[in-house]
Amino acid sequence: MQYKKAPEIKRMIVQLIKQLDMKHIKKNQIHCIRSFDAKTRAYARIWGMAKLFKEVAGLEPHYIIEVNAKKYDKLPEREKIKTLIHELLHIPKTFSGALLSHRGPYHEINDREVEKILKNL
Repeated sequence: MQYKKAPEIKRMIVQLIKQLDMKHIKKNQIHCIRSFDAKTRAYARIWGMAKLFKEVAGLEPHYIIEVNAKKYDKLPEREKIKTLIHELLHIPKTFSGALLSHRGPYHEINDREVEKILKNL
């Protein structure tokens, strides 16, 4: 599989972080890539960095948002934004490098929740 940095996705992410007032997200520690020939059904995915990297190697947490070029690039603009919001919702308030699941005791990450957020933009 091939990857390429996606600065236009990063710009959208930075704009969304501001608009959504996601102060817990450190935008300089978010990286965006576009993947080609990915075998996933997903339009996008987010990769976290395990707490172990901070504890053992002293590395600060970083997240990589990957968009699947074959699928994501064909989406209408509104769906692209929804997809990126969905990925941002996986980042916990602690910005620890961990990822939130789709369902938790205090949150849900699904289309309904993303639509609620998008209506408030």
